[in-house]
Amino acid sequence: MPFTGKSGKFNAAIRTVEIGTGDKAVKLGGENVLPFYTFDAPIENAPKIGVLITDMGLENEVAGIKDYYAGATTFAEIAKKAEEMPGADFVVLRFEGADPNGENRSVEDCVAIAKEVGDAITAPLVIEGCKNVEKDAELFSKVAEALQGKNVLILSAREENYKAVAAAAGLAYGQKVGAESAVDINLAKQLNVLIGQLGVDQANVVMNVGSAAAGYGFEYVVSTMDRVKAAALAQGDVQLQMPIMTPVADEAWNVKEAMASEADMPEWGSQEERGIDMEVETAAAVLASGSNAVILKHPTSVATISKLIKALV
Repeated sequence: MPFTGKSGKFNAAIRTVEIGTGDKAVKLGGENVLPFYTFDAPIENAPKIGVLITDMGLENEVAGIKDYYAGATTFAEIAKKAEEMPGADFVVLRFEGADPNGENRSVEDCVAIAKEVGDAITAPLVIEGCKNVEKDAELFSKVAEALQGKNVLILSAREENYKAVAAAAGLAYGQKVGAESAVDINLAKQLNVLIGQLGVDQANVVMNVGSAAAGYGFEYVVSTMDRVKAAALAQGDVQLQMPIMTPVADEAWNVKEAMASEADMPEWGSQEERGIDMEVETAAAVLASGSNAVILKHPTSVATISKLIKALV
């Protein structure tokens, strides 16, 4: 008796959100099947890769990253090289130095850096903050204003500051809004509802449902993404049909496997290779779990994940 496979195509679909402008604008989401289930239906918009740079420059990066950016001394030059990295779809600028408990870089200085980067590249730009909710609320509002017309994604609005961030980015200045929650489907949905109640069109919202490096409570990330995609597609929950972007680099390069020196842990081998392994493993896992875009920073990681995506879509 012949086997007839049952299609896993759903009537519902993930919304398509476009970031950037012109020929290099990218579309996130749009699929009506589970991650990489191209045997059920075509996936029009393959997952995308962003390259992370920060306002702290390159001093603390590993050798392979420094080598790639060799000769780049200004933020504009670094951003341009990030844009040109093989496999890159967009650039991510993180304001790590804005943290009041760290460098405490002023909002004015951050805005100047954002404008320098925004003017230097034609690829879409994503802005990350310092994780201080008060500083980020002020920073994101000013950056969204300074980059008006570039259709950037402000990542992210959180429960503590979503009113200021979403109102500025999504309403006043026409940017895209990232909704960041802490690895919980109910929190993710609640934040999406709250942002929608402000008047932000759901077609302008991308979710960051949280992440962790592979091996660090990662089962919570997987189960949350699985539940979000199941609710969005199988149950048709419109409040969870936004594409997901996951900042992998922030997590993968800040665990002991990636940070412990070869002098301290000689049996673990090359520190840089360990960091690449953590980044690639984490990115592959969140893509398989439903992320529509990942943020990476090492050229080897970007090339590897780009090859993976092309092989599966």
